[in-house]
Amino acid sequence: MALSFYLDEDSMNRALSRALQDRGIEVLNAVDTDQASKSDEEQLEFATARSLVLFSFNVGDFARLHQEWLAKGRSHAGIVVGSQQRYGVGEILRRLLNMSSKRTTSQMQDQLEFLSAWGES
Repeated sequence: MALSFYLDEDSMNRALSRALQDRGIEVLNAVDTDQASKSDEEQLEFATARSLVLFSFNVGDFARLHQEWLAKGRSHAGIVVGSQQRYGVGEILRRLLNMSSKRTTSQMQDQLEFLSAWGES
């Protein structure tokens, strides 16, 4: 089963959402789901409740939340983080599609992935 993604406020981009959806990938974002301005933890809880992999440019906070959740025995559906300044929409799309083609929903469970690791291989 292809991964489904949740884009937080930092990573939300209409062109990226449309491009993923055009390729059959389910995508929700913070604005369309009334999650804008919620805390990072609330964003992760929202994504997890819907089995969506959270994608964000907020590397530090989500890396910290990942560690905190695992330490408390909490589970999440997966987190992908990347540097906003490093990638354009096309490159983000390619990397998320690459990840989606090589990882299942269960393989992403409780994983923190860096977008930089998902270049073409």
